[in-house]
Amino acid sequence: MRESLAQLRDRRFIAIFLLGFSSGFPWVLHGSVLTLWMQSAGLSRSAIGYIGAVATVYAINWAWAPMVDKLRLPILYRYFGQRRSWILLTQAAIACAILVLSTGDPASNLWLISISALAVALFSATQDIAVDAYRINIFKREEMDEKMPFAAAVTTTGWWAGYGFIGGAFALALGGETIGLEWPQVYRTLLFLYLLLMACVVLIREPDEEVEASAKTLLAPRAAPSALRALINGFTTYVVGPFREFFVRCGWKLALSILVLLLVFRLGDAMLGRMSLVFYVEIGFTRDQIAFYSKFFGGVMTALFCLGGALINTRYGVIKGLMVGGAAMGATNLMFAWLALAGPSIPILLATLVLDNFTGAFATVAFISFISYFTSRTYTGTQYALMSSVSNFGRTTLAASSGLIVDSMDGNWPLFFVMTAAMVIPGLLMLGWIGKQIDQYKERQDALAEENA
Repeated sequence: MRESLAQLRDRRFIAIFLLGFSSGFPWVLHGSVLTLWMQSAGLSRSAIGYIGAVATVYAINWAWAPMVDKLRLPILYRYFGQRRSWILLTQAAIACAILVLSTGDPASNLWLISISALAVALFSATQDIAVDAYRINIFKREEMDEKMPFAAAVTTTGWWAGYGFIGGAFALALGGETIGLEWPQVYRTLLFLYLLLMACVVLIREPDEEVEASAKTLLAPRAAPSALRALINGFTTYVVGPFREFFVRCGWKLALSILVLLLVFRLGDAMLGRMSLVFYVEIGFTRDQIAFYSKFFGGVMTALFCLGGALINTRYGVIKGLMVGGAAMGATNLMFAWLALAGPSIPILLATLVLDNFTGAFATVAFISFISYFTSRTYTGTQYALMSSVSNFGRTTLAASSGLIVDSMDGNWPLFFVMTAAMVIPGLLMLGWIGKQIDQYKERQDALAEENA
């Protein structure tokens, strides 16, 4: 354990934490703060729900990920490199959107609020492409097994710090009863925090650019083509290339298995999460209890347990970590069934949340490490965005049926939670299938590396 914890002395983890914070914080801007502002302005639930739809852009950011991966920004690239230049550009755009948002009023010009919130989400989703690529590229390929689980833990902790117990708590406190700022003033105050984050990005180190052996033929120089041929070549190299390289490097069987796993592995957990707040209210918990125990307490527990997840995944490997995490998620869902039978019991709720946030943090660290392991060093942002989008589709679009399922069960919460626990079984079977193919994948990678050398 001492040897594993010594990994955290690496200064690169400080940059990863700050960038994780930068990824989580925009969700406060177009989510929590905006929801309370609209509610205080007297808007309807449907209007508040409409604003929440701007988060859809996070599930489709793979569409413009090739541009973030390969397009070199004028001037900025020269001074900051590929990853930091895009992070700084998107952060500057978010800061401008915050300023515009602070000039609006939900009651009188909702269209301006909507467009500004969409802009925050859009540039935040674009920032995530560069941030994920930075986290992977900052480590060399031979460091991945030791460093990546800790990188996943640190970035998850940073995300929760930005969204929850630091950034989110600070933002809501500014508009609370004690400080009492008006919501436009809250946004202008938070603008200075974003400028501070930009200053931190300037100070961190840019990763070295690498080209994967399997991608060299795609990036090989060609004879001077016509304008049409140049356009086709550019599309093939930078748009089709990342997806083609993924299937060529992994092989069709392994690549499709990975995508199916990403789709189904956390589906049961996502369905539970979608219905959890409704469940808490229906069985008798107050909103204050939900806010403290589920949000603040749960967020802190998740951040703390990320380190434990990194230690275990480093010791036993990501595949075994996902196996344990998936089985534990299923078992934890049964705790919710117990809570449904017991009623609004604080001790059972605390026990359930501790286990739920531990298994959630454990599985998240392993999941990020898993995706990072199969990501190309050449098309890092695009391929990570593709795989995370597949996972997000399962967690958002497919999980949207959770309310319909509960209604079809006539509100039988214990049965619903037992069903979500059983939904982890297909993912565990798929994970076992992928685990058997990992050795063949490593052999192909080693052969490519030797051929390239």
